[in-house]
Amino acid sequence: MRAAVLTEFGAPLTVRELPDPEAGGGEVLVEVLATCVLPYAAEVFSGERHYPLVPPVVPGLGGVGRVVHVGPDATRLRGGDLVWCDATVRSRDDALTPDITLQGWSSRGDGGARLAQHLHDGSFSELMRVPTENVFRLPAAAEDDPARWAALGLHGVPYGGLLAGELEAGETLLVSGATGNLGSSAVAGRARVGGGTGGRTGAEPRRARSPRCPVRPRACARSGLTGDEAADRASMAEAADGPVDMVLDLLPPSAPSSATRAAAMTVREYGRVVLMGGVGMLGGDDLALPYPWIMRNSITVRGQWLYPRRANVGMVRLLASGALDLAPERVRSFPLDAVNDAVAYAAAHGGPFDRTVLIPTVG
Repeated sequence: MRAAVLTEFGAPLTVRELPDPEAGGGEVLVEVLATCVLPYAAEVFSGERHYPLVPPVVPGLGGVGRVVHVGPDATRLRGGDLVWCDATVRSRDDALTPDITLQGWSSRGDGGARLAQHLHDGSFSELMRVPTENVFRLPAAAEDDPARWAALGLHGVPYGGLLAGELEAGETLLVSGATGNLGSSAVAGRARVGGGTGGRTGAEPRRARSPRCPVRPRACARSGLTGDEAADRASMAEAADGPVDMVLDLLPPSAPSSATRAAAMTVREYGRVVLMGGVGMLGGDDLALPYPWIMRNSITVRGQWLYPRRANVGMVRLLASGALDLAPERVRSFPLDAVNDAVAYAAAHGGPFDRTVLIPTVG
């Protein structure tokens, strides 16, 4: 098979021939049709983000593919099935606190690193070996445009945040980082529950009227954050036009902790704050939410890395039903030989609903 290989941090990806992977028990071999290239991929490959990848490695975070071979434990998957491959791999020997690796991308702790040794390579290749439980059949509609459906993984992250925060219909959600690539997916994800959504690093709270109605702006602080934490918090609260039930933070590592704190402290008594971004990962001040504020207002603060397995099923249902429409998204596709062009393009086009997709298999 042909694959794009990261030979060392700071070097361009190299497209080369590699041996075809062999799927064993509990695994599926998939032909990769389309996989998203994240806007910050260049920062990962340069080493700037200090991800625990071990070169040489085939990177890539899941994607849309076609089943080539299934292991003996697969009872419903068949060769030729069009599927979504989730990159979030969990260890099978601890149901309470499983180790996690993002296949071809990152991992958590020593256990995650051991998983990454076994499932080392990701989706920037013609073929990929995937755990059986990470493969989900897609509806026939995905056949027409696999590149567009490759955004399923991007939408899955904020969807996991909505699940973690238990957002309900009619509630107001403030998204901290909503004008970014993941944040815009959180805005679109309001289709699940019909709650309000917010934007511009928490400065554009909006409210939706029903589970399928368009997001309707209530107010917008167009100038964004000022750096004055108290003033920014007041601006967000005023724009919400009512109590903020939940804050979902998706800010990148470059954002200051004060921006996350300003958004978090807009929630009402008994409100929820879900942290999914990268604030502090490259250094900087800690979040430092006030203990008395959390305790006296009965605030729930929860960290959520990625999304549970059931979120894949939920996202596929949303897309299949039309509750979440991918048609308006701006998708730019690149062949495998142009993988470095794809990485550069993604870095320059990381705005809301911009999607960069690699097409490893031709024909």
